[in-house]
Amino acid sequence: MKKFAIVTALTLGRAPLVALGCAASLANLARPSVAWVVAAGCLLSLSAVTDLFDGALARAWGVTSRFGALADPLMDKVFYLSTLPTATFIALWCEDVRHASVLLALDVVSLLRDQWVSFLRSVGSEYGADVRASISGKIRTIVGFPVIVFVHVALGVDVLAAKLPAFESARLCPPQVPIALEAILGAVTVWSCAAYTARFAPYLKMSCARGGKRD
Repeated sequence: MKKFAIVTALTLGRAPLVALGCAASLANLARPSVAWVVAAGCLLSLSAVTDLFDGALARAWGVTSRFGALADPLMDKVFYLSTLPTATFIALWCEDVRHASVLLALDVVSLLRDQWVSFLRSVGSEYGADVRASISGKIRTIVGFPVIVFVHVALGVDVLAAKLPAFESARLCPPQVPIALEAILGAVTVWSCAAYTARFAPYLKMSCARGGKRD
């Protein structure tokens, strides 16, 4: 029971870590400081690391559960729903409309993908389908978490450059780099959505057929 509690705490603990990481990024707008940028990067990175360990521990300790299978993707959604809008807001504050537009598009694509996958899982669960994350979902996480952490840190450095004379010429990378990484993440997100749709297509067909018989 203690092992299950530890795994559950690691899974659910990602939510407060993400909230604190986003808060640190926003605090950097009000009181620009290297400390806030480092804190945001560390907190968001830590939330990503827990995503790697909770599943591995659950399997190693033999405490995998349906609750964990559903809670893990839920925490992934919390990560995207918190970090992407925050990054979009910071990009707008920096008056980088192009970057903010790319982030907004990525936010919308991620939201639609997550809602669709949640719907597919709901349909599949009625037929006893395996609702655990698929390989495409795991790849999206492996790509997405580092990209978003990097974007938050890069935006944090941009804020420092805009508000502190000592960092006036500072820039973590060329502005094209975050946008390119976000485009890659967007493509992976769309691919993941298509992969989940193919995986749950049989259950969608069964659900539609059953609904037609009821009518």
